[in-house]
Amino acid sequence: MGRPRGDGRHGTDRRLRQPLGRHAARARGERSAGKSRRVHDQHRADESRRTHRLRAGARAGRGKAVIVAWAVAIAIGVWWTANTVSHTFIHRPFFRCRAANACTGACLTLVMGVPLPLWRGRHLAHHAGVPHALRPSVDLAVHVAFVLAFWSALAVGAPWFFATAYLPGYLAGLLLCAAHGHYEHAGGTTSHYGRIYNVLCLNDGYHVEHHRYPGVGWTRLPALRAPDARPSRWPAPLRWIEGLVPAALNVLERIVLRSRMLQRFVVRAHERAFRGMLNPGTADLAVAIIGGGLFPRTALIVRELLPRARITIIDERREHLDVARAFLDDDTFAFVHGRYDRGGVAPFDAIVFPSRSTAIARRSMRIRRRR
Repeated sequence: MGRPRGDGRHGTDRRLRQPLGRHAARARGERSAGKSRRVHDQHRADESRRTHRLRAGARAGRGKAVIVAWAVAIAIGVWWTANTVSHTFIHRPFFRCRAANACTGACLTLVMGVPLPLWRGRHLAHHAGVPHALRPSVDLAVHVAFVLAFWSALAVGAPWFFATAYLPGYLAGLLLCAAHGHYEHAGGTTSHYGRIYNVLCLNDGYHVEHHRYPGVGWTRLPALRAPDARPSRWPAPLRWIEGLVPAALNVLERIVLRSRMLQRFVVRAHERAFRGMLNPGTADLAVAIIGGGLFPRTALIVRELLPRARITIIDERREHLDVARAFLDDDTFAFVHGRYDRGGVAPFDAIVFPSRSTAIARRSMRIRRRR
């Protein structure tokens, strides 16, 4: 038999937790507080690292955006300077003083990154209609030295900027200049009469007029607007868009050919536009539709509004006319394979031309009546 302990108290199970004394409780609290502080400090360190990473990422993103902005600005600057200020200066130097003109030419060379004497010789040969022949000269050598010195200083002083912003922007600017020169004469010398572009680019859009009067100042070109000039609604650097519009419309037309629902929708939409321009009646009119092949929505609408009209569809692509014939099965339609020529085609009472810019919009066709 066991007996009670000497302290007179009953024995207890040693597995039961005994109350802590004052000093033990304090020590335990300090240990717990220290652990909490370590956890808190670790959490703060993690948050600080996360914040630093986010800030570094944001700074890197802003840095890339700044580099891209600089490259775009340099490209536009090279193109704009070459086709406005430098172009004007080549034809009509700004000053009577040779020294002032020499300083201006040096500044333009540095801004363009192209020696002005080289640009002048090439451009004047273009006006003369002869191939450009490079002729070494002291003036050309001096301007080449200006460009090389500027590039060297920029590469040494700001190599990262030179490699990532200046060179890409400079090359993009030269590509813009090449596209500009190409589309000014693609298919024939062409003018653009948009007000905003000509204000910003010193009447550069009056290109037909400039070729007829190359010595006339840019401020006088609008007064010399040529009535027979070949116009474009797009300025030269954006004139490539003109080729995309017919291609896109051709794709859309072929999609419409595959869906009767789309055909009904297109006819209804165009009919609303035509009712605002044509008075439905039974007049015996001769109507020409230019480019009316593929899905002949215009011919269908004109026949609906003018049942007695004699309708001629003129299209330069024979396969488009063949597709249109499947939708027009009566004798009220005539088909002409070729381009519209005002002097070579019999006169019509009304001519429908497809609008280049709003061919899919509500008023996608315009009617011109002949008196």
